[in-house]
Amino acid sequence: MSPTHFSISATFLIAMTGLVLCRTHLLSALLCLEMMMLSLYIGLSMWALQIHSTTPSLSPMVLLSFSACEASAGLALLVATARTHGSDRLQSFNLLRC
Repeated sequence: MSPTHFSISATFLIAMTGLVLCRTHLLSALLCLEMMMLSLYIGLSMWALQIHSTTPSLSPMVLLSFSACEASAGLALLVATARTHGSDRLQSFNLLRC
């Protein structure tokens, strides 16, 4: 495994570990999700460079645009929950009460 592949895999695993273990605030969960998406973007971009394709790959750009949409939706949810519940702590949310 090359150092590039190792660093991309380690970044993804660190973000996943952060998402699983540090679930106190919604903002930290959103940051971990964004870190996972960015590591996938870098991995897809590196893969497109390694196969020496003559045509540019659109998959990294599609993933980056989905990541931007996910980030904007997550921040909108963060603002909405902070306004209705008073904080962004995940323990204070009740999913059954809409």
